[in-house]
Amino acid sequence: MVFLFFSRGYLVFKLSYTSKTTSSKEQLLIDLRNILSEARNFNVLHDVTGVLYFADGTFFQYLEGEKDDLFILKEKLEKDLRHTELQFFEMQEIEVRKFSDWAMKYVSKQSMIQQYLLSCNVLGFHPEQLSQQQVNELVDLLVFIEDHAA
Repeated sequence: MVFLFFSRGYLVFKLSYTSKTTSSKEQLLIDLRNILSEARNFNVLHDVTGVLYFADGTFFQYLEGEKDDLFILKEKLEKDLRHTELQFFEMQEIEVRKFSDWAMKYVSKQSMIQQYLLSCNVLGFHPEQLSQQQVNELVDLLVFIEDHAA
């Protein structure tokens, strides 16, 4: 029998979601900075890691952490007025973190992601149209793209 223990001694899970921004163009950069700052502060305290991708008015975020912490984040997101049309993907236990060095990596619009979505017959940035397998492949692409400051 194999037990997966990390720095806090818990099993690690992944959770990802997509949502649309409610921010005006004038407010968007400020909101992105605030979202990243809040995420990084919470994540450092709770041993949560992940990536935030933003393009065409749409967020995609992948999170890794203890199940209870991910549920807290899910509840916070559902109440966050900067998001609308939230769609969560399946929460699953994972063996290895993909973003262990990142409290919250940020990636802005990338042609590699656009090309991947086109290969999935998705026009524009619409991760809500992806299957769970395609979401997993999207996350694998995000692992290798450079971080961008918001």
